[in-house]
Amino acid sequence: MGRYLIRRTLFLILVLWIVSVLTFLIFVKLPAGDPARRAAGTRTTEAQVEEARERLGLNDPIWVQYTRFAKGLVPWPGWFLNEQVYYSFKNFVPVKEEIFGRIPVTITLAVGAGATWLLVGIPIGIISAIRRRSLADRAGMLFALFGVSAPVFWLGLLFLYIFWFKFQQMGWPHAPGSGIPTGENLFEAVLAGRFVMPWIVLALSFAALYSRMTRGNLIETMGEDYIRTARAKGLSERRVIFKHGLRAALTPVVTMFGMDLGLLLGGAIITETVFNLPGVGQYTLNAIKTSDFPAVMGVTVFAAFFVVVANLVVDVMYAALDPRVRYS
Repeated sequence: MGRYLIRRTLFLILVLWIVSVLTFLIFVKLPAGDPARRAAGTRTTEAQVEEARERLGLNDPIWVQYTRFAKGLVPWPGWFLNEQVYYSFKNFVPVKEEIFGRIPVTITLAVGAGATWLLVGIPIGIISAIRRRSLADRAGMLFALFGVSAPVFWLGLLFLYIFWFKFQQMGWPHAPGSGIPTGENLFEAVLAGRFVMPWIVLALSFAALYSRMTRGNLIETMGEDYIRTARAKGLSERRVIFKHGLRAALTPVVTMFGMDLGLLLGGAIITETVFNLPGVGQYTLNAIKTSDFPAVMGVTVFAAFFVVVANLVVDVMYAALDPRVRYS
């Protein structure tokens, strides 16, 4: 297992390096316009632009610029998202401070939504698989079809209109809020139910996908030879399903969950924007609107780091769920 982890870690480092090269080329070397002029502003003299270029290190050789940029991917004190490169053009605040200040909101949104779609999607998939062509199966597939088809931004606006705007008009005393008011901390916002609608909206589309995946995997697994052997030994159907069938069927689901959660931790842009949540996703959208490229680069690096780490964790969890998986 040790060699497997080393090999996987090296592969993920390679992936992270490729992401860093592409990000550097896209945001530093390929866009139209001068990064120094974007940092200094439009109403500046050539001397001020040249000074900005010198401070940003744009006069250095390209390999020096890339090395300075790539240091931001290394989780080492003072290196990760270093201020030499990842420093906002717009509010002159280090990108790292902005991301770390907003990541608790994004984590709360991602983890809550992840727990919701697992609690909803997996049971629906199990029931649909063990009761094929029944009314429950048809209802589960209709739910999956609706969840996959409904855009997140449409669901978010629909929920806000019904459960916030209309409830407030009717004088409903416990109408769920939207956004986090000034002076209210994250814990108070969770207790006040301000994350309930974002959790449900974000979880609906994922729950639909997970229910279909669980159903298909469990149907396929229940036809395997070792399932027939377990039944021939006299094991109860419940034990056959949950101990032998479901354990193997959930392996792809764990892979998908690790990747989805890693992506959401990098920022759920649409959901955070619709519900006015001050997370990493909202910060990313604001940075794109204002052409604050160091902020966009910082979020890209941050999200890539989360995804590769989540991928490694998922690979390690394989053997715990599926005894057929062995590391070599």
